[in-house]
Amino acid sequence: MNPIKRLIGNLSIFGARFSGIGGPIQQEGEQSPLPSYTGESKASSVTFDSAMTVSAVWACNRIMAETIAAMPLHCYKIKGGRPEENTEYQLWRLLNYQPNRYQTYTEFWETTCLNLFSWGNAYIGIERVGDTIVSLLPLMAAQMEVMLLEDGEIVYKYTDSDGNVKIYARESIWHIKLFGNGIVGLSPLGYARQTVSTAVATNNRVSKLAENGGKQSGILTIDRVLDETQRKAIRRNFDSLTQGPDDTLFVLEAGMEYQPTSISPSDMQLIEQRRFNIEDICRFWGVPSVLVNDTQGSTVWGSGIQQIIEGFYKFTIRPNLERIESSMRRHLQPQKDWSKYVLQFDVDSLLRMDAKSRVETLGAAINNGQMTPNEARASEGRGPKEGGDTLYLNSTLIPANIAGSNNGGQADGAQTTPTEPEPDQVQK
Repeated sequence: MNPIKRLIGNLSIFGARFSGIGGPIQQEGEQSPLPSYTGESKASSVTFDSAMTVSAVWACNRIMAETIAAMPLHCYKIKGGRPEENTEYQLWRLLNYQPNRYQTYTEFWETTCLNLFSWGNAYIGIERVGDTIVSLLPLMAAQMEVMLLEDGEIVYKYTDSDGNVKIYARESIWHIKLFGNGIVGLSPLGYARQTVSTAVATNNRVSKLAENGGKQSGILTIDRVLDETQRKAIRRNFDSLTQGPDDTLFVLEAGMEYQPTSISPSDMQLIEQRRFNIEDICRFWGVPSVLVNDTQGSTVWGSGIQQIIEGFYKFTIRPNLERIESSMRRHLQPQKDWSKYVLQFDVDSLLRMDAKSRVETLGAAINNGQMTPNEARASEGRGPKEGGDTLYLNSTLIPANIAGSNNGGQADGAQTTPTEPEPDQVQK
């Protein structure tokens, strides 16, 4: 037996004993992004639609998808070891202007990221004419199955809404995945099922309480034996004690007593539970809870929104941008272009400082010769000015091409005024 296959088999057996069938283990057949363990019980069943009714799940997916979709995608051509922006590269033009016949640039990335951050995988169908990619169409991750064949090849099985099955070769699918087993990524929605189910059940309980005007279920006792007809009549007359939003003053007579049997909202700690659900869901998606409008969210990443955004960028957005950029290079660009063209998201729109800070930063960059005035103007969306393409050094604004020259810092061709010698230096 091949030693590599024997090793893989041993690892698969160990993994199966440790976590059950499924999980992130590579094995022949269907690769599942969902956990094999779902908990002893679920407070409420969870589907994609029911999960998205939880505001924290909706907000986490929305902020991740919209943040990435709002970033411009640049293409750079490497010349002499230095990148120069290029707008003629065919793949960049396809992504930037019309990825497919249905979507704009923003819509394409929103759909892709929604699938990626919900199911852990995004699948985009690639349509080619010859060697040229002419269309990139997102396919719904919930309808896709990834199969690992005996020879190590990967195929994709897609089932449409009518039940029709289509098999795609690996070259026909652009597959972006979160961390997982290397074949599929793990689904945040699947692994957060317990937390999301608790949030759904809590919301359902709050809705029920609101529907009943905050009334609790209970027992109505009476000091005599009633027949079935009397029981039905009393239950019908006093249903409003536990049901309906109406507030009615009931007069209980003949020794009747009402005793609540359900736990009160305060005893159930519904407010605290709902708040914890937000924090727990945000942990699965890597989003600071304060960014999904949690007013109780802590600011341990900094004292202001700028520090929180920078932390969100470093620990959540940047790793995912790197994931997408490397996936584009691997799946969409031919190998001959890997060292020639670079597709890269522009994060300046996310990290953009306030006006005062930008002026100070640009001024320092111009003073230190890192940027020309026209480059600084371009970063602010302003047109170039004559003479603005010169680099300057230090606060004296000396052109870089003459700083330290032998003519005393004068521009080429400038006239210098001769100095008179000191009296004691005059030769006698």
